[in-house]
Parts: sequence; C-alpha cells; structure tokens
Amino acid sequence: MHNLFLAFAALIAAGAAPAQVLTAQYANSRIGATLTETTLTPANVNPAHFGKTFSYAVDGDVYAQPLYVPGVEIPGKGRHDVVFVATEHDSVYAFDAAGVPAEPLWRVSLVKPGETTVSARDVQCPFVQPEIGITPTPVIDLATGTLYVLARSKTRGGALTMGQFFHTLHALAITTGAEKFGGPVRIQAEGFDGQRELPRAALLLAGAQIYLTWGSSCDVGPYHGWVIAYDARTLMQTGAFNTSPQAGLSGIWQSDNGPAADEQGNVYVATGNGKFTVAGGGRDYGDSLLKLHLDRGGLNVVDYFTPADQRMMEQRDDDLGSGGPILIPPQQGSPPLVLIGGKDGNLYVLDRDRLGKYRPGSDAQGRQVIRFRGGIYSAPAYWNSHVYIMTGGDYLSDLPFTNGKLAEKPRALGGRFGNPGATPAISANGAKNGIVWMIETKSWNGADRAAILHAYDAANVARELFSSEQNSPRDHAGIACRFTIPLIAGGRVYVPVKRAVNVYGLFGPAL
Repeated sequence: MHNLFLAFAALIAAGAAPAQVLTAQYANSRIGATLTETTLTPANVNPAHFGKTFSYAVDGDVYAQPLYVPGVEIPGKGRHDVVFVATEHDSVYAFDAAGVPAEPLWRVSLVKPGETTVSARDVQCPFVQPEIGITPTPVIDLATGTLYVLARSKTRGGALTMGQFFHTLHALAITTGAEKFGGPVRIQAEGFDGQRELPRAALLLAGAQIYLTWGSSCDVGPYHGWVIAYDARTLMQTGAFNTSPQAGLSGIWQSDNGPAADEQGNVYVATGNGKFTVAGGGRDYGDSLLKLHLDRGGLNVVDYFTPADQRMMEQRDDDLGSGGPILIPPQQGSPPLVLIGGKDGNLYVLDRDRLGKYRPGSDAQGRQVIRFRGGIYSAPAYWNSHVYIMTGGDYLSDLPFTNGKLAEKPRALGGRFGNPGATPAISANGAKNGIVWMIETKSWNGADRAAILHAYDAANVARELFSSEQNSPRDHAGIACRFTIPLIAGGRVYVPVKRAVNVYGLFGPAL
C-alpha cells in the first residue's frame, strides 16, 4: 500500500490524478478525502462567495452518497461530467454535474412490472420511510463503465398476504443505464430473509468482486449479518458469509459507511449487537471487526477483533458496528492501521496484520483505545496525517498522528452536532487547502428537520467557513435523511436530502 500511496501522491503533485468519485468515502480505504479539488479553498468558501446554486429534483429520498465521473459520452447528448444519484423509489439518475441541461441525461427505474418498493410498514421499522428502495451507496467500475446498484422491491400482496420480498443486484451502463452482464440477479443464500434483511453499508468493488452487506430494520428478527460477493463481470455469486449462523443478529450496518478493502483483497466489516461465541468454539461474531478474504473456498474470516467487554456491549445496545472502518495510509513507525468505533464512544486503533481477536478482561491487543463522550455513528476521515471525527452529541475533533501514534486529545475542536454526529468528507488540493465538510442530520427518533451543510478549515477546525443556515433563504439544504455524506467534486458540493440533491458552488470565478 505504501508504494500505491506514494504513486497517487505523485500524480496529485503533477496535476494528473483524475477527479472522479467511484465509491463511497472516495476510496476503498474509506479515508473520506478527495485530493484533487483545486477550486474550493478555505479562502473562497464563505457566505459571500459560496452557496446553493441549483438542485436536482428526484422521485425519492436520497440516502446514498452521489458518485461522479467526468467526461462521460452520453449517446445523442454529447460529453458530460456526470453525477449519479440513487433513490429510495428504486430509481437511478445520471445528471450533468453543472446542471446543464437541468433534466436527467438518463433515468432508469429498477422496479419490475408487478412490483413496488418496500414500505416502512412492511419491515415494521420507521427508520427509512415512507419507502425503501436503494439505500446503500452504489459503486462504479470505470474499466467497464458499469454502475452497480443494490435495490429492494416486493410483489404486490393480496388482502391476506404481504407479497414476496427481493434484493436485486443491477449492473448498469454509466452511459445509458442499460442492464449489463446478464443482470439483474436476485440475492439468494441459505437463511437469507428478503423481508428482514436491510442493506445500509455502501457497496464495495475490490479485486473484480462486488461485496454486499446486510443488517436489520429496527432489530426486527429473525435476521443475520451477511457479506455476499459477486463476480463483477458475470454477476455469479462467489461467496456468502453469515456473521451469526447459530445465534442470529450481528448485523452489518455501519451507519451507511462502506466496508473497507486493502491491497491484498481483504475486506473489513464491523458487526452490531449479537452473541459472540467464537472464543468458545461457536461461529457467531457479535460486536466484532472482521477481516474477510475471498478464495475458491468462499468468504472466510482470516482475523478479527472483539472488545473485551463485548457481552456488556450487547446488553447495553452499544454496537461496535455503528461505526465504519477506515484503513490509514502508512505512518512512520507504525504497522498498517485500521480504525473502528462504536456506540460506546471507543475508537480502536488496530494493527491490520494482527487484529488481536478476543482477550477477556483486556483490550491490550489494540494499539490504542481513544474514548469520546458521544457514541460513534460514523467513520472518521483522514488527511495530511490527521484524523477527523464527529461523534454523536460531541464536537468535531482533529487528532494528529505523531510518530505512528494517534493523539488521544484533539488538536482542535470544531462545531458540535447532536445524534448521530456525522461522517466527514474532506476536499483538498493534495496537502493544501483542506476543508472538512459534513451534513448535520437528525436523531433516530426525531422529527423531520433541515439538513445543514457545514464546512470547516481542516488546518483549524475551530474555524467554521460556511453553514447552509447562515443565509437560509438562499442556501437551505432541504429535509434531512440520516447518515448522509456530501459529494465534493469539480468545484461543487452535492448534498443528498429528501427527494432532491442540492448543489453548492462559487457564485463567480474562483478567488
């Protein structure tokens, strides 16, 4: 990974790195940073020069992070920088990134005739409502020009029946939205329940494989945590892993953040509440960070980390899997690291080569445990040897790395959000002009409220550069969907909300 990171840094310095966003949180490491932003800077992101410029109206709520590909040739419509938006109405849109034209370049519905989206009543859970279609962020394979999407649907039930429930993997051409590779394919695995399983964590493309994950709707059982892999070119299932085959639960939800993958093809996911029985010879991985690898034998756990107080975490509803893992680029004096945090506010700094498994009475196998007063319903972001994290009910924290060790007290504190905090997204031009962007959303049981886009100076997060409520009549961001992450690309910021994506940019030439 060290050589890859240095090569990428060299591309940035030479101005040759493509400005594209193909997956959630910008990379399979999930570090949450785009390093090719040359337009937006701490000097020009302010209410005088920056604000809402236009919106995309769509047919459903948008939980998925939008994705971005420049220079796509759209048949009959020319070459466009394209933003891809997926909705809970099971629609996928391709829009011109600058809003010209205003109408979609293409739009497809993934609901088959005779089917509908799934309702909140169907799953007995109000967390995603009124309908559930596409929740997890899709992923793009630029080599084949394919957008992979996981959608939910159901057949129309009768007076006494609910109908059948489906999860379907689609491979869409980024130029037209047409289905590819013989798709779509319906998700099937022994013990997989199409009604109870809810996908929230983003899709992952690694080693020509698509990885999909599932958790639950409001803990309504029976359900399991699942990781299921498909060949990206054939859509054939290549592996299926159940995190809790004997006990149930242990869902993978990660506050909508994605599984991470390293250069060796290992996949990292975090599970929520459930029994942990592996240390006693069982097969259930409640509240654990799993390192999985796919080979001819399927998906298997090659290493894992489980906190020493897992049993108490389960009793207190302190899911480790409320946070998403991120893989930290090489740090001098340190082995390769992964960060993961959960509802109890503990952020674990772990050696990816020796996660440490489970040690009753001690978390000494972790290199560090950093405690926050708010629960972690997010993934941190990494830029310039700094980790940025916003836990629920706490302040934006900037923690620098020094000699391979993460500071246990923040260098600086930014704004304070309520539950669930937020997953930061960072824009920068290489190692300069860093900005920390976040969307303030709502609590799990709170009434609808406005999403608020915030921007902070990454060099000093105590300095807020912009908020969409500073000039609300002009910059109002729309009604919030929980756990959303902004897309920053090509000098604009795209904010997903209920039935829209609002777009922010400079009002004139860059300063």
